[in-house]
Amino acid sequence: MRVVLAGASGLIGRALTQSLRSDGHAVLALVRRAPSGPDEARWRPEAGQLDAETLTGADAVVCLSGAGVGDHRWTDSYKDTLLRSRIDTVGTLARTLAKVDGRTTFVSASAVGYYGDTGDREVDERSGPGRGFLADLCVRWEAATQPAELAGLRVAHLRSGLVLERSGGLLGRLRPIVLAGAGGRLGTGRQFMPWISLADEVRAIRFVLESELTGPVNLTGPHPVRNAEFVTVLAGLLHRPALVPAPAFALRVTLGEFASEVLGGQRAVPSKLTAAGFRHEHADLVTALTWALAR
Repeated sequence: MRVVLAGASGLIGRALTQSLRSDGHAVLALVRRAPSGPDEARWRPEAGQLDAETLTGADAVVCLSGAGVGDHRWTDSYKDTLLRSRIDTVGTLARTLAKVDGRTTFVSASAVGYYGDTGDREVDERSGPGRGFLADLCVRWEAATQPAELAGLRVAHLRSGLVLERSGGLLGRLRPIVLAGAGGRLGTGRQFMPWISLADEVRAIRFVLESELTGPVNLTGPHPVRNAEFVTVLAGLLHRPALVPAPAFALRVTLGEFASEVLGGQRAVPSKLTAAGFRHEHADLVTALTWALAR
């Protein structure tokens, strides 16, 4: 299989590239600088520039690009960065693919933030979008694939949850805090966290690539847990207390608008993956965190 990958330098992109190449698949990484070898090709998504020859003959194109949602305070400028870093990349790929052929599979990242704050309500791929900036962002992110869909390509949207890996993502930030004895629930701690191990995230992406799944696909573990339980389990595995809660008002002062996402959550489940026969290697939180922390 020949895969063209945008976002190869990110946490998930690096792991997916290693997994595919270790099984003999060819991965061509799209980069915004001069290519350093034959496994890279240059593009300029902010300008809508990508040589169609780059995608010709690809079995699949995967787009994992996007600025980090929690990397900065949500100023108007950074919200535009979050939007543009997704719409420009996906749109450029979709428009280019529409000119190439109708055989390439297009798999594009999205997020469970699509559902907004769901409270105690369980949601899956049949559920509609929620409210708020992140939900609106996900709606526009997924809509950017439309040129590829209209051209008859198989398109899937990866609505990923919180990917667990020791050195990056959520754990990369939370682990040092808990180790310092300063970990605790966020706000009430009742919001659901739709976690998934990095290993299962990569396995799920490959499953989507090799299946006939289309449209939204939730990439989460089968059993989302509340924030208070997540922090308690993590602290227990790290042999630390989890006694220092972060009050909602303090999060709003510190994080601004992004606090609404931290204090909310999605009780999202992977119905389409499960129905298609996917089985998680790390099906419960203890197993997933134990694996992630041991890496």
